[in-house]
Amino acid sequence: MKSIFASLIVALLAISATAKERVPRHCIFRVHAEANPHDTATFSSSVRALFSGKQVSIERMPRLSERDVVAFYPYSASDGSYGALFQLDERGRIGLDALSIERRGSLLFVLINGRPVTELQIDQRVSDGPIYIASGLTKADIDSMKKDWPLIGEKKKR
Repeated sequence: MKSIFASLIVALLAISATAKERVPRHCIFRVHAEANPHDTATFSSSVRALFSGKQVSIERMPRLSERDVVAFYPYSASDGSYGALFQLDERGRIGLDALSIERRGSLLFVLINGRPVTELQIDQRVSDGPIYIASGLTKADIDSMKKDWPLIGEKKKR
């Protein structure tokens, strides 16, 4: 009886601790890797690539998400849209480094707020952790990012 009661207390503490860690996000940032075309539908989805136009499979689970971003720096692109540089935390940097080693030559697909923004070719190892999106972001995307992350070089407001 004591062990059941103790287990319930531990479970409630764990649930309350994880609930406090979840911060509502305004911007959804996802990076999906190109998948093996022979993977089942459980693990991948077949889509037409934005820029290359070819049919590719992408992993359903993102390799990086908004939880891996600690700061960003937006700018105006030449085509009238916006671009941004995203700074990743330690987990994100390690994930991107491992991804750039194991998937060299494949594509990464970046989605912002559920919308495909760009695809990146992995051509070399990326160990310092930034993700650069040259263009394709909207003013609304930038505004939602400002609600979640500080600008690179600024301290986050509390």
